[in-house]
Amino acid sequence: MLIAFDSTQQALRTEMLLEYAEIEIDIRPTPKTITAGCALSIEFPEEELERVRMILKEQSVDIRGIFRETPGGYEPV
Repeated sequence: MLIAFDSTQQALRTEMLLEYAEIEIDIRPTPKTITAGCALSIEFPEEELERVRMILKEQSVDIRGIFRETPGGYEPV
């Protein structure tokens, strides 16, 4: 799963929040197929999706969206 952002500030804030929650993440460049204002995205395991959504909502984090990789690219979830 991949979170895309409109700002680097929100990406870095989310990185801190998810690391604090001990969710395994990777920072990576935002794929060109996802239009976002920030070049950084956060990848996380699919089994953590509901936890990640809860943290983003509770902390009022602005994101472009959460995406799942498919053979044809990325689709929003």
